[in-house]
Amino acid sequence: MSLPKTLADDVARNLVMVAQLIDEDPEKAYGYAKVALRLASRVGAVREAAGFASYATQRYDEALKEFRTARRMSGSVELWPVIADCERGLGRPEKALEMAGAPEVQKLDKAGQVEMRLVAAGARRDLGQLDAAIVTLQSPELASNGVHPWTARLRYAYADALLAADRTEEAREWFAKAVESDKDGTTDASDRLAELDGVEFTDAYEEAEADEESGAAEHVTGEDAKPDDVRSEGLRGSDDEREARQDS
Repeated sequence: MSLPKTLADDVARNLVMVAQLIDEDPEKAYGYAKVALRLASRVGAVREAAGFASYATQRYDEALKEFRTARRMSGSVELWPVIADCERGLGRPEKALEMAGAPEVQKLDKAGQVEMRLVAAGARRDLGQLDAAIVTLQSPELASNGVHPWTARLRYAYADALLAADRTEEAREWFAKAVESDKDGTTDASDRLAELDGVEFTDAYEEAEADEESGAAEHVTGEDAKPDDVRSEGLRGSDDEREARQDS
């Protein structure tokens, strides 16, 4: 609202593109965020969007700068967990743990507190403190039978920590619970569970391509059979090699 209408519209369009692309193409989202930042660097929402775009592309130093600036502008604590996670990304898990014990955490809503717990557990794992990470994730939110936006990720993180500690049966149980609560497929819990159960997935497209190549090889006879046409089973040539053979 602080911007002239034409400029506000331009900024809004770029922010919409950031929101639409940040999951499927974070690099493009980052590009739109940088445009918005050039147009309206004094708008808190723009600094926050730039922070998330930088975070999604693992530019943690930039993300930290933008999140801190957005927090100063808004006075809100809601970015506290992601700021702490940027510290982890920059190789400073001790700083993330320090933030996890700060008074600001008590001002977060339930979702923010769960997010902070996930960050703290990750920091413990960064430091090689696996048992401490498991204990950090053990909470009323984890034990609850209710399903909330954070439930699947919390259960997944707990299962993953258990598996890293070679507590395979418990890990399987919690991956299964993560699958039950992950209706939107935000985690790969179903794949991890299948892996633990010994289920193997095959790529139908790759199988069809392999069959096609095998059939083509069977028809190479006489003068058409060149040394380049003979390959060890299970090995695939490069795209250039395949194109060269087809052209010949």
